[in-house]
Amino acid sequence: MAGKRFKPGKADRLLDPKRKEIISPEQVIAHLEVTTTDYVADFGAGNGYFTLPLAEVAEKVYAVDIEKQMLDLLKKRAIEVENIDYIVSSLEQINLADQVADKAVAAFVIHEVPDLKKAFQEFKRIVKAGNKILVLEWEAIEMEMGPPLHERISSQKMKEIFEENGLKPEVHHFHEAVYGVTAVV
Repeated sequence: MAGKRFKPGKADRLLDPKRKEIISPEQVIAHLEVTTTDYVADFGAGNGYFTLPLAEVAEKVYAVDIEKQMLDLLKKRAIEVENIDYIVSSLEQINLADQVADKAVAAFVIHEVPDLKKAFQEFKRIVKAGNKILVLEWEAIEMEMGPPLHERISSQKMKEIFEENGLKPEVHHFHEAVYGVTAVV
């Protein structure tokens, strides 16, 4: 099911102001109910579209990305931000301790993960029991932004993936092209 990995050379696309029309970091922060005492994991942090706004609210943000180059771009943007930990890691074996996060978001990255079962095991291991995880993805419709249609995962399929991994999902459409699936771990 894994799509092609996003190329760091195209990282500027992730900060395109048009993205805010589709989904804003503020919507994600509100949806996850992030507080000033929360430790939040940003799985697939990239160059920080969600990481930096999360760091303005949360106590700590774990920025996890498989591409060191993406985290280096994030570090350049976060020069004066001290509450971000940078973790180079796949989502199938995340270099974080058990139960370190109060909340987690995996934004527009699940369609790139080869083994979703392992990734969801890791999400459940890292997020403290009784807390939320939010997966954001592109709906399986044709559009300019995002991955090609054949790499997209429909909201219905994502709901099934959550259920297959022992989670009770809630689907929320932020835009016709973007949905979120939330579950308490």
